[in-house]
Amino acid sequence: MPEKPIRLAVIVGSVREGRFGPTIARWFADQARPHEDLNLDIIDLAEIRLPMVLPAFGTEPTPEAARALKSLTPRLAAADAFVIVTPEYNHSFPAPLKNVIDWHGPQWHVKPVGFVSYGGISGGLRAVEHLRLVFAELHAVGIRDTVSFHNAWNQFDDNGAPTSPEGCNSAAKTMLDQLTWWARTLREGKTARPYAA
Repeated sequence: MPEKPIRLAVIVGSVREGRFGPTIARWFADQARPHEDLNLDIIDLAEIRLPMVLPAFGTEPTPEAARALKSLTPRLAAADAFVIVTPEYNHSFPAPLKNVIDWHGPQWHVKPVGFVSYGGISGGLRAVEHLRLVFAELHAVGIRDTVSFHNAWNQFDDNGAPTSPEGCNSAAKTMLDQLTWWARTLREGKTARPYAA
């Protein structure tokens, strides 16, 4: 009997006008699609209208927040693994991405998280280092190998394809192989014995 596919949520973390994130996310999705054991769900945070104000503990979210959560939370809960596509803003990651993370808790637990970052000279790696700390607090497993694009705007052609694909394609394969291993292992572990967060 074939194994159940891994549900991979790819989260586009930037919502800024003129953002480069969708280009990176499309490229990454093209790298992931040949993996027949992956089912992709692209979650673009620019399409999620989640308020920045969280409700007090024990209170219900506003109707606006409830509508956004109704479309987002089940997708996060259904995912077996995540890949975060993030730029670097001021040595860290975008506020809307942190907002989505903070609105959720158990949806991240005991799942692997891979990172695809982009930016200027640092390639977004400082954003990834901050995200590792956040996801560790949420009982998620950060994948060691990442994909990063230094001076990303100069590394893609007008059609959104990398001008030198060998290095980034190889990095994506390595990360996806690790992510797939962790996703299967953690899913099997949770099935065998519940995880207490």
